[in-house]
Amino acid sequence: MKKINWDTYFLAMVELISMRSSDPKTKVGSVIVNNNNQVVSTGYNSLARGLKDENYPWTNDLSLGLENTKYAYIVHSEANAIVSSKQDLTDYTLYTSLFPCNECAKLIIQAGIKKVIFSSDKYKDIALTKASRKMLTEGKVELIQKQAVSVEIK
Repeated sequence: MKKINWDTYFLAMVELISMRSSDPKTKVGSVIVNNNNQVVSTGYNSLARGLKDENYPWTNDLSLGLENTKYAYIVHSEANAIVSSKQDLTDYTLYTSLFPCNECAKLIIQAGIKKVIFSSDKYKDIALTKASRKMLTEGKVELIQKQAVSVEIK
């Protein structure tokens, strides 16, 4: 069997990590890797530490009002990975299963991450995703889309 490359390895890891998310619709995982291909942090989309899933809405129906949707409460995988790293992330690479939102883009730039490798860009036509791409590009963060790696747990 052929040995997989680093990108495939980390994208498979991202898919596995995303399975920890309680979000029934959008499961996202992230891995931050240093220049020696060592994992320094991981994250998945979730509620903030200590909050209980059953106490918060998981719908994405904005007609119910923002406070009645998951959007007001979820911490994105990229943010969780950055906060959990507790170290300087300058020039590191972030692997993620979904192109980062505008809020995560700001954190990625501020953390000094220089490369984002992502598998899905399903929201590319949304205004906030366009803003994210603009910030990341101007912030000199290299953006690379690679095919998702399928991970199956039996």
